[in-house]
Amino acid sequence: MNVDDVTWTDPTCPVARTLDLVGDRWSLLIIRDAMDNARSFTDFHQRTGVARNILTDRLRRLVDHGILERETAISGRRQVYVLTDAGRDLFTIIVAMRQWGERHAFADDEAHSALVDESGNPLGQLRPTDAHGHRVDVDSTQVIRNNE
Repeated sequence: MNVDDVTWTDPTCPVARTLDLVGDRWSLLIIRDAMDNARSFTDFHQRTGVARNILTDRLRRLVDHGILERETAISGRRQVYVLTDAGRDLFTIIVAMRQWGERHAFADDEAHSALVDESGNPLGQLRPTDAHGHRVDVDSTQVIRNNE
């Protein structure tokens, strides 16, 4: 990815830059589905229900930004999309969004999908920690801007 080709909303903020690259609804759902083994255009189209033209645009952008890469399918007849290392690094973000949604977007008794480990156990709650492993939150952290 060439970051010089991107117009940044807030050039010094890592959160804003991340959102500029992957922050729209369809891109995040495509990334979610790629993490759940979607590979083909048809896979993404069926799982998300996004219009074909929007899907084409988002897949192109995710490839251009180094989140996905195109590979030739084993059959040799079509292209498939796979997560790059940068795309795989978004796993924690997807899990954090899932866990937030489980806590705040569903009623207590409302059914929803579950993400489990390879043994079938639910994942532990993600919690940010400092360099010493102590939990931190919005009250115990601050942003230091380069221009201050």
